[in-house]
Amino acid sequence: MTLFAAEDGYTPLSPEEQADLIPNLATREELNEWERQNILEAYGWALDEKVIRRLDPLTEPYLRDLHRRMFDQTWKWAGRYRKTEKNIGIPFYQIQASLAALVGDARYWLGHQTYTPDEISIRLHHRLVFIHPFANGNGRHARLMADVLAQRQGRPIFTWGGAELVKAGDFRRRYIEALHAADQNEIGPLMEFARS
Repeated sequence: MTLFAAEDGYTPLSPEEQADLIPNLATREELNEWERQNILEAYGWALDEKVIRRLDPLTEPYLRDLHRRMFDQTWKWAGRYRKTEKNIGIPFYQIQASLAALVGDARYWLGHQTYTPDEISIRLHHRLVFIHPFANGNGRHARLMADVLAQRQGRPIFTWGGAELVKAGDFRRRYIEALHAADQNEIGPLMEFARS
């Protein structure tokens, strides 16, 4: 399979975004593996107890820094908001205002215990995916943000179906279906999937 082939459930990249690939890769599998290694380093950093205690994840700079750490060995635009329209997500010029609203909402949910700790984390995840602030890597970024917020609340990180969600298949289909249900204000399937 070619590196940038259009596939169901994947965010397409513009030619300019594709040109910002740092390593020289030929297939989607190579790209997935390269990104996976980059992301594992970011997971180690983000879920470190010292980082969890020291840094507040509910800030706009943290959101960008986490994405940068996840993809800085892969994409030149890592940690920068997209400037193109995608097949998913809000218009790019609304990203910053929408993220500010999300951070404010999440702070309110935490401060007022509006939802359970897991539901707060999953609602943050869902809204991040819905906003789709980056050219690519939004689902992976949103899942790690949910894990960070869960851990910060004393909860274990999520299992996200126990499978690699980057690859097409039943687990990815179930995840996308759960996201679509959350789009309709039905958060239960996404919460269930996150802990399955």
